[in-house]
Amino acid sequence: MSCDCEEQKTTDSKLEAVNRRSFLTKITIAIGGFIGTVLAFPLITAMLDPVTRKKDTSWRNVGGLIDFEEGKTKMVSFENASPYKWSGEIAYSAAYVRREENNKLTAFSVNCAHLGCPVRWEEKPELFMCPCHGGVYYKDGSRAAGPPPRGLHTYPIRIVNNQVEIETQAIPITNI
Repeated sequence: MSCDCEEQKTTDSKLEAVNRRSFLTKITIAIGGFIGTVLAFPLITAMLDPVTRKKDTSWRNVGGLIDFEEGKTKMVSFENASPYKWSGEIAYSAAYVRREENNKLTAFSVNCAHLGCPVRWEEKPELFMCPCHGGVYYKDGSRAAGPPPRGLHTYPIRIVNNQVEIETQAIPITNI
């Protein structure tokens, strides 16, 4: 009878090497997966936040009726409907309020309908101008020229006890 001790040692060491290799491979994959998950979590939550967040709307006081001259457009500032707790100064947004005859008021977003750049009101030509890509809007907010696909976004507006209020919500997505 012969002893296969040498052959048995070789087989055991091969099995041990395979088991060690598969164990280290599994541990490496698990650690890599954990690190990937930890790094991906903030990105995934940021992407899902606009979809899962409650859409708040609220009426914001932007001034008294006497603050708005008939036939004029005035920029007003207000707190966003759903600011983040950490947002500080960026929690505020703006709008243009135009008063026509018979106390008819219209509130326009300050963001261009093309890519969301801030528009400015030009008093003499009575036009809203976007400096980014040359978008131009008439005084009623409708598109005059340039790349914007539509007119300026308008906010619902009301007068309560001679105070002008705008119904605000999260800033609208411009091109979707």
